[in-house]
Amino acid sequence: MQYELLVGLRYTRAKRRNHFISFISLTSMLGIALGVAALIVVLSVMNGFQKEVRARILGVVAHVQITGPDNRLADWQAVARDAALNPDVVATAPFVNAQGMLMLGGTVRGVVVRGVVPGLEKKVAEIGLRMLAGKLDALVPGEFGIVLGAELARALAANVGDKVTLIAPQGLVTPAGILPRLKQFTVVGVFEVGMFEYDSTLALIDFSDAQKLYGMGEAASGVRLKVKDLFQSREVTRDLFSRLRGDLYISDWTRSHANYFRAVQIEKTMMFIILMLIVAVAAFNIVSTLVMAVTDKQPDIAILRTLGASPASIMKIFIVQGALIGVIGTLIGVVSGVVLALNIDVVVPFLERLFSVRFLSSEVYYITELPSDLQRADVVAIAVVSLLIALVATIYPSWRAARVNPAEALRYE
Repeated sequence: MQYELLVGLRYTRAKRRNHFISFISLTSMLGIALGVAALIVVLSVMNGFQKEVRARILGVVAHVQITGPDNRLADWQAVARDAALNPDVVATAPFVNAQGMLMLGGTVRGVVVRGVVPGLEKKVAEIGLRMLAGKLDALVPGEFGIVLGAELARALAANVGDKVTLIAPQGLVTPAGILPRLKQFTVVGVFEVGMFEYDSTLALIDFSDAQKLYGMGEAASGVRLKVKDLFQSREVTRDLFSRLRGDLYISDWTRSHANYFRAVQIEKTMMFIILMLIVAVAAFNIVSTLVMAVTDKQPDIAILRTLGASPASIMKIFIVQGALIGVIGTLIGVVSGVVLALNIDVVVPFLERLFSVRFLSSEVYYITELPSDLQRADVVAIAVVSLLIALVATIYPSWRAARVNPAEALRYE
């Protein structure tokens, strides 16, 4: 073991005459630990929320979607067949996408109407698993059933078995003028995916019923795809661009909700920077600790210099002393943060019971529990940045220690 490391470790363990220095060292260590732990927990919770919302979005939105010009794809069977040749595509489903107005009693609501084949739709989306009442399979061709989002059904005061009138924007030309196309549907189910955007505006009907109502003939609006790994959607989209021919628009879920996921990533980055300031503040305490330690140890530094120690060796001794504070604080923070992040589902309910509060009320939020998704990359990045900050904080005090003049330090000893 090099003597610089040995002396640096000894200085760290030694009982100082000035207890205030030891107090600041402990404060620095705890500050780094607190900052690292807080950063790990916060980023894990943000990852958990992002994962939860992404799962809810993908419960309605396909991983990849292929549409035709003017919302019409005549040869959708060929497109679905060619897309399925990609080894990463596990399921395909045609759909009709249109707008309309639903009317029940005196209440009218604008809706997005999606015509689906229930058996195929279950393979590309999870709406069938989010049914509050009825079943998606109740959409039978020719029976004109409709499945409503929970918020939409609540706004219309519609229940399973009620009759609602769907008004299509395409009109019928008659001698009396253009009349709106009306069709009465029976509510056969209600779903809730936990996203207000879809629960309040989306209505599902059978694929063939949608073709008839909107005059699509045998065409569809497009084809929805599910891939093995949702994070490979962009690669699959690029492959489909080269594989498929014709005037097609192909988009994946990252593009259709790009603004949301970009905002979440920016928020996560800013939170990382803000909370890392806690570690930076603790690093300032390391500077204070080492500056006072250098002042306290000037006679010892002078003796080492007279014994032949170089300025670089003196600098290494105090770098070891300061870095050890950073290493211990970072390790404590990493362990505490990881343990807390992995047990957030136990800690939060305990705090809610202890203080009789509800952090995420079910009356306000769709997500009522704090989700946590601990990612190794985040933990490594936090630990590395924390260690670098602590190491940088040791440079100036160590440089001052290396500049101590032995003759001046020993003059009054």
